[in-house]
Amino acid sequence: MQIFRDLESVKHVKDTIITNGTFDGVHLGHQKVLKSIIQQAKEIGLQSTVITFWPHPRYVLNPNTSFQLITTIEERISLLEQLGVDILVIIPFSNEFSQISAKEYIDKVLIDKLGVKKFVIGYDHRFGKNREGDFDFLANYGQSHGFEVKKITEKSINENTISSTKIREAIVQGDMKTVRSFLGRPYALSGTVVQGDKIGREIGYRTANIGNIDKRKLIPCNGVYAVIVHTNRGQHYAMLNIGTRPTIHQSDKVSIEAHIFDFEEEIYEENISVLFIERIRGEQKFDSLEELTEQLDHDKAKAMKALSL
Repeated sequence: MQIFRDLESVKHVKDTIITNGTFDGVHLGHQKVLKSIIQQAKEIGLQSTVITFWPHPRYVLNPNTSFQLITTIEERISLLEQLGVDILVIIPFSNEFSQISAKEYIDKVLIDKLGVKKFVIGYDHRFGKNREGDFDFLANYGQSHGFEVKKITEKSINENTISSTKIREAIVQGDMKTVRSFLGRPYALSGTVVQGDKIGREIGYRTANIGNIDKRKLIPCNGVYAVIVHTNRGQHYAMLNIGTRPTIHQSDKVSIEAHIFDFEEEIYEENISVLFIERIRGEQKFDSLEELTEQLDHDKAKAMKALSL
């Protein structure tokens, strides 16, 4: 997949079938549209092209927003590449870019830069300053400028009532089964293994403390989860806790730590990713480390069952 991280770097691109959007989550609804474009590109000899925006427009238009992402831009890139998209154009979104007119966007981006032959948009898609560019505007413009426009029906997008909003709600509730059914894959979180207080070692549950997580990434609700962890050494089964660790020392700071089953390697400073399979329970405070350890034994058994071990 060719990746262009700004419009200035786009060179020698032509004969494209294009769709654009933020595609946060790259969920099954998005995938249906993207796979259709990829298939059409193969059938009619065009290059499947996705235009997306970074940072997310909400961060630019509303700097005080508490909005958080299902997928970071790097996760989005990886998912689009896995689907088989030919070209990805990441437009740096700014207040200045938000003021571009629909006509200017079509002329300068779709036609001049990307040589569009077919443009696919959602049923409710509007673009350009003041959202002036709707389907009729685009279809008429395409007819006079040599490219076809196709509108995706509401039924085809919402066939399974999938939306990024519903996925965010499920993540916040810790409903990982619903999240997985909407994404078509487990929810993922990536970060760096950092030093902890090593109390886990004392009770037989050594953990990898995960830090340096993108601050815009949506974190599931507090609790214990059955997860799959990917390290430089491969895939591992684990259970993971998100919370303030009230039994050890109550804190306002949320920690994320994974106990990887049958794993004793030192992985400090390594980048790892976590795939959430199922929430085992909410966070609890215990009267002693002994009670905590007993509960962790139960959690491990439940996690192994959820992971079909």
